[in-house]
Amino acid sequence: MTKYRHLFFDLDNTLYDFEANSYLALETVFQQLKIVENLPSFEEYFKVYSRINDNLWALYREKKMAKDVLRGKRHKNSLAEFNIEPPIAPLEIDNRYLKNMTTQTELFPGAIELLNALRKKGYNMHIITNGFKEVQNDKLINTGLKEYFTDIYISEEIKSPKPSREIFEHAIKSSNARKAESIMIGDSWESDIVGAKNFGIDQVYFKLNDLPVDEANYGKATHTITELNQLRTIL
Repeated sequence: MTKYRHLFFDLDNTLYDFEANSYLALETVFQQLKIVENLPSFEEYFKVYSRINDNLWALYREKKMAKDVLRGKRHKNSLAEFNIEPPIAPLEIDNRYLKNMTTQTELFPGAIELLNALRKKGYNMHIITNGFKEVQNDKLINTGLKEYFTDIYISEEIKSPKPSREIFEHAIKSSNARKAESIMIGDSWESDIVGAKNFGIDQVYFKLNDLPVDEANYGKATHTITELNQLRTIL
C-alpha cells in the first residue's frame, strides 16, 4: 500500500507535451507572419529558439528578468541569430504565440488513462507549474486536464517559481497535505526534483532525455520513470 495521499504534478513536459505543442503553435505564427520563408527551416529555428528560451527562463526563475522582457527577448534574440528583423513587435509575436499555444492539446501518451486510474484509487492530485497564468489555466481547460486536479499552483500567481522553497510550502499548506504523504512528479531535474528534495518531499523524475543531472550533490530522485504509465508501479 503506497504511503502517498497527495500527488503534485508538473504540467509542461510531464502531462502536457510542451515541446510538440510549442513547435506547432510557433510555426503557425511564423507562417502567418511569413517569417518561415526567410529561414533555412523552421526546425532549425526552433532549436535555436528553445536554447535561448531555456536560458532566459533560467534568469526568470532566479528573478533576474521580468516576464515581459523574457517574452520579447526570446523572439528578438532568436531571429537575430538568423539576421532577421521582427516584422512586428517581438512582444506581439509572443502574444500570438501564447494565444495559439492554448489551442494545442497534445498530451503525453496515456496521461488521461493514468489520471483516471489514480483518481479511482482516491489520490488527491494537484498541479505545480512555472508557466504563465493566462496560458496554463487555458491549457488545463482545453486539454481536459483541469477536472482531475483539486488545486492549481502557478508560480506567477504565487510569485515564487520552482525550485524555490516558497512555492512548495504554499502548495503543501494550501492542500492541507503532510510532507510524508506527498510526492512531486516532474521532468525538470532542477525545478521539480531538486526543488522537492530541498523542501523535503519525495520525487518522481520523469526522465525524458540523457542530459546530465547533479546526483553527486543531490543524490538520486526517490523514483525515476521514462514513461508516464510506469507511475502505476509506484502509486
